[in-house]
Amino acid sequence: MPRPLTTTNQADSIVNQSIIQYGGDLYDNSIIRFTFRNRRYKARRRGGSFEYERVFSDSLGQTVRDVFNNGGLYREINGNRLKISEKDSSAYASSVNSVVYFALLPAPLNDHAVIREYLGETTIKGQPYHKIRITFRQDGGGKDFEDEYVYWFHRDEGTMAYLAYNYLTDGGGARFREAFNIRDVNGIRFADYINYKPKDANNRDVRTFDQLFEAGQLEELSRIETEAVEVIIIQ
Repeated sequence: MPRPLTTTNQADSIVNQSIIQYGGDLYDNSIIRFTFRNRRYKARRRGGSFEYERVFSDSLGQTVRDVFNNGGLYREINGNRLKISEKDSSAYASSVNSVVYFALLPAPLNDHAVIREYLGETTIKGQPYHKIRITFRQDGGGKDFEDEYVYWFHRDEGTMAYLAYNYLTDGGGARFREAFNIRDVNGIRFADYINYKPKDANNRDVRTFDQLFEAGQLEELSRIETEAVEVIIIQ
């Protein structure tokens, strides 16, 4: 049975220990590159600063480069800066940030806008997990600050094995992800995910999705796989 709700400090400790296990300080001392769905990404984080890049070819064969950093987002086509609307800038930034966010987990769970709440222990597939709810402060939480996440960290191994999220953009919905293919690349651990949705689309209480998973009430929707991962350590 899950234990009663305890302090935020416990949630902080569990998240921080997992980040250390997955790479710790290397996240802020490296350049990370990977391919996701035929688009090439690059991520650089250092303290509170970041720069994420996405490069791909559009339908006309032009090279599109999106760069998202603390100053906002800009887009280049064939090396020329493009003038884009605030709406498009926000949409491109959200798209880039979302892909990098999931690829770098659990590191983003230590960002200053994150609010961590310990929900107790639970069991999935016979294994013990700490269950932690993540929400965001409006200041620094981005346009999706109202989204809600739940993460399951293995009690003994510290691995982040499952996550669920309830999102409000584009009509909203809820998803549950199961990590697989966890591997180490130059000191940082990465995972791919099986992406599930609830059979009852109206059920968006992500705090119960571990129970739905155990009961077979989730169905596979897609696979989230990062390819050609590179980690360049910066001295």
